Amino acid sequence: MPENQLIYYAHQLDPDFEELLIVPISDLHYGNPLFSQERLIRTLEFLEKHNAYAFLNGDLAEAATKDSVGNVFEQVRSPKQQRDDLTEMLEPYANRFLGATDGNHEYRILRHSDISIVEDIAKVLHIPYRSEGMLHKVSFGNGNQRIPTKPFVFWFYHTHGYGGARTKSAKAVKVERVATWIHADFYALSHDHVVNVAPDVYLLPDPRTTPEKDSKGNLTGFEVGKVTAHRKMLIKTNAYLRWGGYSEQYGFPPTDLATPLIKLLTPRSPYWDELPDKPRQAVKVIV
Repeated sequence: MPENQLIYYAHQLDPDFEELLIVPISDLHYGNPLFSQERLIRTLEFLEKHNAYAFLNGDLAEAATKDSVGNVFEQVRSPKQQRDDLTEMLEPYANRFLGATDGNHEYRILRHSDISIVEDIAKVLHIPYRSEGMLHKVSFGNGNQRIPTKPFVFWFYHTHGYGGARTKSAKAVKVERVATWIHADFYALSHDHVVNVAPDVYLLPDPRTTPEKDSKGNLTGFEVGKVTAHRKMLIKTNAYLRWGGYSEQYGFPPTDLATPLIKLLTPRSPYWDELPDKPRQAVKVIV
């Protein structure tokens, strides 16, 4: 298999789980003087206190170089020291991370060498790493399709993102575009520092078929199957960077510091009775 070809990582979690929280962590920009460490600590502590897992979605370090947009003289500590500090902060929560990808800030170094700050962190945390993006299969719980031992399965894809869009609509369309290429229950893009959540629906054919009958109940000789609506959530994630500096100077809006929480729900979830419809499973996002 080619090295950069898209694969997925499967996570078999606890069969006793009735629901699950997924927390995106991206755009820390550790090393930037405006990095909000207290908000990151609160997010990490949240993982421990709840039935929650996270993924790392790039721009963990500021990683300014003499050739980059950021000011190498203003960043706090060198890129190597940023990597080491981040590893120390994240390592106590290693069993809560599902995977990690690079951001454009880490790519500043990666494109001039074979060194990835995020890959180094992922090795210490012992979690999957893929620079471009990651597709995940998450299985947990039991009783899916009324089979006692069958878990519920959710798919999600995340990649850091790209470009310098300024309006919310231009930022949101990036994740909508990705969602047309890959099947998943939710998609998460970062990079733009603005939270945005939008549901979308596409039609998915059920592979099971039954003999067709006409209006009089007679068999037509054809096999037919149902087509059902599959709901997917399109998510733009937050950052951990206060407003000022480059963003203020060049007219970018204040950063959204609120972390979106992605809830994976099964019919056994305590929250299930609050849903007006009754799908087989559901994804909800709290912002």
